[in-house]
Amino acid sequence: MNAPSNMIKVAVVGGEGIGPEVTAQSYRILDWFAAKRGIPMILREAQYGLIPYLATGKVLPADTAEAMEEADAILWGATGGPETKEVPAAARKEGGLLSLRSKYDLYANLRPIRANPALADSAPLKAHVLKGVDFVIIRELTSGIYFGEPRGIETLPDGQRRGFNTEQYTSNQIRRVARSAFELARTRRGKVCSVDKANVLETSVLWREEVIALHAAEFFDVELTHLYVDNAAMQIVREPSQFDVMVTGNIFGDILSDCAAMASGSLGMLPSASLGPVDRFGRRKALYEPVHGSAPDIAGKGIANPLGSILSVAMMLRMTLDRPDDADLLEKAVDTALAAGARTADIAEPGASKLSTQEMGDAVLNALEKVAGKEREHA
Repeated sequence: MNAPSNMIKVAVVGGEGIGPEVTAQSYRILDWFAAKRGIPMILREAQYGLIPYLATGKVLPADTAEAMEEADAILWGATGGPETKEVPAAARKEGGLLSLRSKYDLYANLRPIRANPALADSAPLKAHVLKGVDFVIIRELTSGIYFGEPRGIETLPDGQRRGFNTEQYTSNQIRRVARSAFELARTRRGKVCSVDKANVLETSVLWREEVIALHAAEFFDVELTHLYVDNAAMQIVREPSQFDVMVTGNIFGDILSDCAAMASGSLGMLPSASLGPVDRFGRRKALYEPVHGSAPDIAGKGIANPLGSILSVAMMLRMTLDRPDDADLLEKAVDTALAAGARTADIAEPGASKLSTQEMGDAVLNALEKVAGKEREHA
């Protein structure tokens, strides 16, 4: 039986390592919004990684591929870890995250960086540095050195081995992700910082030229600045509050967003959204996932921080489900839980009580009930 046309389909793929643990809490959050806020939603869980590989010979089996293909939004957990050694490289590559990004053309990866005042004592950076930090890194996700050809490892005539990769960008690839940054900035504080390495790399020379040209042609109302990537890394830890929207290439965005995690307290706090092009019906494929990896050292222990995944649900509510009020509600609930002292091990101050992954999920759900109840009182 087919689902009603107004039902939103969400594929929930926990994946590997701590992925299933944190995604289980996000599933509970989505279930709450379906039950308590009336969001017409069908959640379909699907497997990825070693377990389906042992059963089917594919890390991304056919039923998971079908679930993701049909979905309006994909909630992803994590991939990688020790189990990768048990899967042949070819099978891993065929169903890997890079191939999914390419398949769905998820070219714009949005990573919000926000310093929560409740975590000031546990954050690695000083409280005065973190004051007012609220910016978004937009990372180009389907081009650059991670996808460039040729690539490989070869043996030279003198017996040495050489590894090589290709960094490359086209004008269109640069312009479409830059356009995403400019459009987002118009909804925020109107500032874009483009990050490159134009003093060394020809791809960055082209990057800067194309960003400048697009800005002059279509977005002259937005303030545009430029930083070299090494300076950008320093500025993120020196004065992160100066940024509004930062746009950069694939490898630079990968590195800078992990660096920027220190401005949010922990890598476990960071959500993300990977967006494809808008189709003729006004829809776009979207994959939502926490920025952290599979963290195999703590997998199965029930101590991982689920907030990066839960906040990815907030991004899904805002960007795919078109429920900005519900997204605000969820973000407010996370803030409320943190303000009340809810802490997993990665964000706990010395001597503070540490919640398990599920207990943090409980804390957010309890906060949702509390915040939603206050909203009803003031309605």
